[in-house]
Formats: sequence, C-alpha cells, structure tokens
Amino acid sequence: MHEQIDSFLNYLAVERGLSSNTLDAYFNDLSGLIEFLEESGLARTWANVDASDVSAFVDDLDERGYARSTRARKIAALKSMFRFLREEDLVDDNPTEALRSPRSGRTLPKALSIQQVDRLLDAVYRDDSPEGVRDAAMFEIMYAAGLRVSELVGLDIRDLDLEAGSVRCIGKGSKERAVPVHGQALESVSAYLETVRTLYERGPQKQALFLNRNGRRLSRQGFWLRLKRAARAADISDHITPHTLRHSFATHMLRGGASLRHVQEMLGHASIATTQIYTHLTSEHVREEYDRAFPRA
Repeated sequence: MHEQIDSFLNYLAVERGLSSNTLDAYFNDLSGLIEFLEESGLARTWANVDASDVSAFVDDLDERGYARSTRARKIAALKSMFRFLREEDLVDDNPTEALRSPRSGRTLPKALSIQQVDRLLDAVYRDDSPEGVRDAAMFEIMYAAGLRVSELVGLDIRDLDLEAGSVRCIGKGSKERAVPVHGQALESVSAYLETVRTLYERGPQKQALFLNRNGRRLSRQGFWLRLKRAARAADISDHITPHTLRHSFATHMLRGGASLRHVQEMLGHASIATTQIYTHLTSEHVREEYDRAFPRA
C-alpha cells in the first residue's frame, strides 16, 4: 500500500506542483489510514478497502479528538488518493464517494433503538467463549455508563467499584467523573472478572480492566472489531461504531425522562450545549410516535 502512496505523491508533486509541506501532510494522513487498518485487522490492499473501513477510520479520528479542520484535511487526502487509484485502474470502486467533510454545524448522531441494543447484547451473551464473556462485560458497561471508547479501554480494575455500583473514568481534558452502573452490567463484569480475566492476565498491563488474548490492554480498534462482529451476529444492518452505544445511551436516558443536566454529567460534557444535540433526537422520536399513533397524521 505504501508503494501506491509514493506514486500518488509523485503525481501530486509533478502534475500539480504541491509543496513539500503539503506532500508530507498527505503522507502522514494516508499512512495513518494504513496503520489503522493494520491494527484493526481490516483491508490489506487499497482494492479491499470498503466504505465501512473508511467510515471506521473517520470515526476513530473523531474519537481521538482531532479538530474539525484536521479531520477535513485527512478526508480530503483520502478522497484524492482514491480518485487517483480509480483513474489509474488500481481499484474498481471509490469507497470515499459518500464521505463529506466535517461541517461547521453539528450532525445528529445515529442511535440504536432499545430493541436493537437488546439484540446486540443477546448476540454477545450467546457467545460463551472467553472473548464473548469479556465482550458482554464491555458492551454492558459502555452502554450502561455512556462511555467513550477511549474511556472504556482505558479503564483499570481499580476504576470499577462493584460495591457502590459505579465506574470512574477519565474523559477529555483529563476530567474525572464517576458514573453509576446498573445491576445487569455489574453482574456481567463480575462474571468476566471471576471466570475470564485471569486467563488473559499476564504481561506488564495487569492493571487494565479489559485485556486481549495476549494479556495487553484492548485497543480502540480491537473493540470496534468485536462490536462489528456482534452487530453482524445480531443482524443489525445499520452502520454501527463505538460512538453508537454512547449516542444510544444518551438518547434512551432522555426519552426515559432523565434531565439534560443529569445526562450532561454522566457523559462528561463540559458544556450543556453539547448534550442538547440529543434533544433533537428525542423530539424526532416523539414526532415519529405521533405520526404512527394519530389516525389523521
């Protein structure tokens, strides 16, 4: 894949006369995609990269807190690269065609329905392998507490208080918060700690709550792969990302009657304006229910 990047950069330098600084930025952006794909166990050639792979990479950029301008530049690099590959007949399709640069306005997040969340968790619980037990604990905790994926994989054992029924996490800006967790999630993580985690506990990262088979802290990409696998097993065709569970948590909390301020605190939003985006989703839900129920709607 690096060979094609070299050809692309040479084309940009010769045909379009771009500066060395711009070429360096494009190289870093495209190399970042390759690194993400390799760590996630996804496509190994440009021809095998599909729209879901690209979407996962863009979601990861958002999760890592890149500025909108940086994400826009990286998306532009991807789109230019795939246009080049398509023109050179090196790929059959362009998986970036539907990609849009980040807008100045905030886009509404996609949330799963409660029924879809139930199906997702049921699919994981049907997998009684060690990884399945671990995944059930991760998905339950993430949905129950509305965690970011970086917060989830960054949890240590000491951050979980089973007696108090809460989890302590470090959010953006190194801000700490404690979030209550319901009984089912606590039971699931207890089962993981008692039966599975000891199998994975080896190496220098013994303090990490969620480990992979190599005894290392599970990565964001590793979590995304397990989520994608569970979504397929649950027959959820909607595009799903780690952020989806957090969005679903917030939406379901507000629909259930939780106050906006309470949800803000649980999500760790610095400003309530960030949380207010979910009120659009709940209003949408009310409208859908009205249209369905009212005979003259």
